[in-house]
Amino acid sequence: MAWKTLDDMDLNGKRVLTRVDINVPMEDGKVTDATRIERIVPTIKDILAKGGSPILLAHFGRPKGKPVPEMSLGQLVPALSEAFGTEVTFIERPSHDEIFALPSDAVVLIENTRFSPMEEANDPQMAGFLSTLGDIYCNDAFSAAHRAHASTEGVARLMPACAGRLMQAELSALESALSKPERPVVAVVGGAKVSTKLELLGNLVEKVDHLVIGGGMANTFLAAQGLPVGKSLCEHDLADTAREIMAKAESAGCDIVLPADLVVAREFKAGAENETVATNACPDDAMILDAGPVAVERISAILDQAKTLIWNGPLGAFEIEPFNAATNAAAAKAAELSKAGQLISVAGGGDTVAALNGANAADDFTYISTAGGAFLEWMEGKTLPGVAALEAD
Repeated sequence: MAWKTLDDMDLNGKRVLTRVDINVPMEDGKVTDATRIERIVPTIKDILAKGGSPILLAHFGRPKGKPVPEMSLGQLVPALSEAFGTEVTFIERPSHDEIFALPSDAVVLIENTRFSPMEEANDPQMAGFLSTLGDIYCNDAFSAAHRAHASTEGVARLMPACAGRLMQAELSALESALSKPERPVVAVVGGAKVSTKLELLGNLVEKVDHLVIGGGMANTFLAAQGLPVGKSLCEHDLADTAREIMAKAESAGCDIVLPADLVVAREFKAGAENETVATNACPDDAMILDAGPVAVERISAILDQAKTLIWNGPLGAFEIEPFNAATNAAAAKAAELSKAGQLISVAGGGDTVAALNGANAADDFTYISTAGGAFLEWMEGKTLPGVAALEAD
């Protein structure tokens, strides 16, 4: 797949309609985590350095097609101005004349795109109106690329379009991890339920050499093999599906790695009394809450031989100690290999970022995606509308 970047566009004197993700958490009118804002700074500064004027399009929350004052993007102006090092002009009801009357280096923020029901409906009328507000379209919101909305897909087809720096980095990382990876490739997939990741597992077994399954998902696979799982979280009704995935993996030459030993407890709370048992020895009154040390050793040995790692989801109940041990140990190993240049590691989706941050491993991974749904849909092999719209002719 080929897409244009900011380097392919002449931005001098141009208004650059820039779709960003600034859907950040807030408390008492203050941004509590500015990660998403910080990640778009290179794109904004690049556009300005090349003589362009960024016109920011973004959503905030789920206003369901009508104005909701507490979801106004106006409240983000101070945080954005500080991050960009320049004043941001907020426009509630934009017009071509108003925007083109501003200085050629203005940074403009337009009100929440989702205040209009036409945004999520990908209404051609809204896309057409947005296209009048600029000369070039730049999408820097990979996290919204799985949505075919007016500001992510519709307008991209009406203007010269390119990827911003964050989108470019995200796509390059994902291409290197899944489309054209260095082998062997390992995928670590964890989380509570197999049912939420069926398409993901089905796609991965045909693309990776080793698939490490952890968390509650692993329990379903263990039960499908006739092993006892006690009172553990487990989707017993998906036993046939789990067996189908294992058979598909075997025919594709993919090694499915389930925990070689288990950490079990009688209650789900921090510091709960626990024991490590073999995979065939989970007591009837216990819950599997983590993978054991032998499992971690096996995962570490696989990572030692790997060239590429894709990580989505924890290996156990990482939110509470001591059931974060396997996730932390495997993450530390992946981070060590990545830092040494021996492993390309890409991670993202849901609890993954929190788990890797908790393990103090995130900084050394090759790439951490802040996208949730878009990251998962890419891994499932789906076409993302917002990305497809950027493909070069």
